[in-house]
Amino acid sequence: MTMLETERLLLRPLTGEDFDDYAAMLADPDVASGLAESVGTSPADAWRSLATFIGHREIRGYSHWAVVEKATGSFVGRAGPWQPHGFPGLGVGWCLARRHWGKGYAAEAGRAALAYCFTELAAEQVISLILPANARSIAVAERIGHRYLHDTEYRGQSVHVYGQQRPT
Repeated sequence: MTMLETERLLLRPLTGEDFDDYAAMLADPDVASGLAESVGTSPADAWRSLATFIGHREIRGYSHWAVVEKATGSFVGRAGPWQPHGFPGLGVGWCLARRHWGKGYAAEAGRAALAYCFTELAAEQVISLILPANARSIAVAERIGHRYLHDTEYRGQSVHVYGQQRPT
């Protein structure tokens, strides 16, 4: 899987070596509660989630990357393209450890993932599913150029669908 680099971030494939940082991120209830894909906060839940993203990469050839701060080498979170079984289209998503919120990293990683979807995956449309109460993620979606499209049900939850067409 391709690695991407932005001004401040390195987006590289998630690996088992990310588990401790990944589990610490998902152990934060504020982080876990914002995810449209319900994830628990236990280490076992984090293991399954990490394995899902790594498996998605094996099946689809793309998945969320580990987001790493270039200046420090710190694990920031995950972001990238996503289309598991039952997902209503090619999506991009992001999840950051709370200590990295408010730095613009989600939008930076989201823009890189969006560009990857349009250029490397030849997507005509890219979406993001966002819980209605997740104002921070809605703001990120809008910063990367997504617009509200409609609401839908996904895995038993009502979610907003944000997205955009391939630029002309």
